Amino acid sequence: MILCPAGSNSYTVRPGDSLWAIAQRFRTTVSAITTANPGLNINNLLIGQTLCIPSGPMQPSSPFFRKDEQALHDHMRLLWTQHVYWTRMVLLGLVFDLPDTNAATARLFRNPSDFKSILKLFYGDGIAGDFAELFASHLALAAELVRAAKAGNHAAAADAEARWYQNADQIAAFLGSINPYWSAIEWQKMLYDHLAMTKTEAVDLLTQKYEDSIALLEHIEREALVMADRMTQGIAKQFSQYFK
Repeated sequence: MILCPAGSNSYTVRPGDSLWAIAQRFRTTVSAITTANPGLNINNLLIGQTLCIPSGPMQPSSPFFRKDEQALHDHMRLLWTQHVYWTRMVLLGLVFDLPDTNAATARLFRNPSDFKSILKLFYGDGIAGDFAELFASHLALAAELVRAAKAGNHAAAADAEARWYQNADQIAAFLGSINPYWSAIEWQKMLYDHLAMTKTEAVDLLTQKYEDSIALLEHIEREALVMADRMTQGIAKQFSQYFK
């Protein structure tokens, strides 16, 4: 057992921890932690490892740790809006065989890693990475569904859709498990609505109902902003010490 010196507290590394997240949690800095733990490999924290965490006030360097939630609010809304509109670009590319489909798809698949970048500030690299993987699967399954529907392969489309909803269940359960202020049931409902509208958006494009598709896109956008705000509110409550 490691005995930490006066002015510091012992902490046992847990799954999903990162040194940055630990520093934020204890209102200190990565530099202060490494100084207090000589020989610490900052790129290879071990579950069960004991660290000495120096106490004292922190001067936050992240733009998200401010006296209000506005920076986090704006960033979350940006990420969810980008998710909606790059999804739209990929749908258009898949339906109409546009030459920029691959480039648009690559940009859409950057969205999960962008979510990871902000979530790991609060939850560590492991948990944030798990969310990014689930979200990337959400995107891949949507593309699979559209391709099957366009080809008229109803069995493949139905199979992709079933796995798409299973993925939504996994995302909802995951979010509910990491934040006590996020309801898995509420997230499941929002994600189911999002999937249903996105499928209809694709069908409208495939059946040349372009005005309906545009009108639906506005509903998708509004719901995405609701999901963004739910994320912000949950994080601000769970980590209220960073927003006071």
